Amino acid sequence: MLSVFSKSAVSGPFRAMLARNAASTARANFHSTGKQQEEQKEGDSKVAEYEKKIAEHEAKIKELKDNYLRALAECENLRTRYKNEVDNSKKFAIRNFSKDLIDTVDILHLAIKNTPAEFVSATASTTVVGAEKAIRDLSQGVDMTMKNLLKTLERHGVVQFNPLDQKFDPNTCHAVYQVPMPGKEPGSVFAVEKTGYKIHDAVLRPAQVGVVSESK
Repeated sequence: MLSVFSKSAVSGPFRAMLARNAASTARANFHSTGKQQEEQKEGDSKVAEYEKKIAEHEAKIKELKDNYLRALAECENLRTRYKNEVDNSKKFAIRNFSKDLIDTVDILHLAIKNTPAEFVSATASTTVVGAEKAIRDLSQGVDMTMKNLLKTLERHGVVQFNPLDQKFDPNTCHAVYQVPMPGKEPGSVFAVEKTGYKIHDAVLRPAQVGVVSESK
């Protein structure tokens, strides 16, 4: 009887201790789980924050890249535009000077045109003397001067064009007058009062022409 009683008396406190230990372990596990959950939440929050920062940095990098490409394109456009301006400046630097020279060519041409043919031709009679010889020599000198001026202009890209018998082009010609002419196509050039000039394919001076009009 004593043995059974003692066993019963000992087992009660032992069970209580076991219960307390189990409760303590459960509380510890509960606190540990709660702490892990808090740490997990904190970790998830930091991950979300880092992902947000990464997205912001990627957006900034994309913006900077786009700005760089735009700036690069603008620089290339400026370089091309500057090169074209320099090229055009070189091409057309003598434009105004050339206009003055072609006016001089017109005067020389007019002088030759109004000189009698026998004094202009290089094969004119060598027996002429006095004033006639002087006129011939002067006329030939004027002709040589005019041709030399034209060659000089050509070296700098200035060339003559003569639209005689061609269709009238308002971009290259200026109609001084219009006359109906049977047998001629209306709208064609039948007379050139002043030849035209171009500088590097751009019209320097339009040709002054007479144009065939429609017959009434």
